[in-house]
Amino acid sequence: MDKRAKNKMCFVSIFLTSALFACDACQLQQPKITKNFTHGTGPQSDWDWFIVVIVILITLWTFILSLKYLFKLGEKESGHIKNLFYSD
Repeated sequence: MDKRAKNKMCFVSIFLTSALFACDACQLQQPKITKNFTHGTGPQSDWDWFIVVIVILITLWTFILSLKYLFKLGEKESGHIKNLFYSD
């Protein structure tokens, strides 16, 4: 691996590590459940928590459906493009 690629990987890993966790000032403003994960003030009311739960449920449902349609082939034609990625 060349030096440029190593430098890029190092920069990306440092950037992602610092962006993943909340800073000290934001940790003081967060509720207990989101204390280390997000920046800002966090959810202020019960409606905010309701919206967060709905977004989580939509995300999980989308992930489950994407896995379902990825691995359970509905097409029976041998020439379908999905069958290029799976072998019998």
